[in-house]
This record gives sequence, C-alpha cells and structure tokens, in this order.
Amino acid sequence: MSNFHVEVGDNVSFTKTVSESDVYLFAGITGDLAPNHVNDEYMKRSKYGKRMVHGALLVGFISTASTMAIEKSRSSKEETPVAVGFDRVRFIMPVFLGETITVTYTVDSIDLERRRSMADVKIVNQDGTLVCVATHLLQWVKNE
Repeated sequence: MSNFHVEVGDNVSFTKTVSESDVYLFAGITGDLAPNHVNDEYMKRSKYGKRMVHGALLVGFISTASTMAIEKSRSSKEETPVAVGFDRVRFIMPVFLGETITVTYTVDSIDLERRRSMADVKIVNQDGTLVCVATHLLQWVKNE
C-alpha cells in the first residue's frame, strides 16, 4: 500500500439509465438546446433516427464516478482533491435516451511529485458497447 490517497488499480463504477428528464434538465441548465437532443422530428430525419444524450452530460457522469473514487480514497486532512481536467475525451458511439450506461473509473497512474492521480475512464452502454473514453486528472492540493 502506498502513502498516497489512491493506488493504481483502484476503481469504481456508476450505472444509470439516462432518461428524457435528465436530457431536458441538462439542456435547460446549460442552454444547449441543440436539436440532436431535444427535437424528435429533426432526429428522425438523421441517420440515427432518434435523439441522443449530450456528450457533456456523459462527462458529468464521469464526475460522479470521480466523486465516488474520492469517497473511497484514503483521504487526509492535509490535502483536498480537485479535478484539474480531462484528457483525450472521445465520444465513440452515441448514447440514446433510455439507454443504460456504466462508467468505470480506474486509477492508472500517480505523479507523486505533482500530487496528481490520473484515471482511465470507460463508458459502456447496456450492450457492453464502448461509447466514451477519457483520462481524468485529480490534483491533491495541500490545505493551509
């Protein structure tokens, strides 16, 4: 066991069925009312045939998994974990309303000098199809 808050291989997962209300609440909060997400008739004419979930909402679900990982960590009173970014976020396949996604968040490297942990993130749908990948960075900041 290391003296850091997390270890390589630590992981959590989060599963959720993405509902129409999730998409409309997100659209309302962000102002992203693109027809891909809120207009059935528009999307019926597309090759997809139906509305899809915002990619940024999927990133929000990654944030949920990150919070779960922090709650599971060996936290201390000396440092506070904060998200400092995402690298290589890719939306591989669309996620449609009513689909169930699972986010898997796995710590894959630690930079002790910079006090950072990096996690490999994968999102799959209910069929096990990979729909999104990313790297998430947490900075463990010294408290005053």
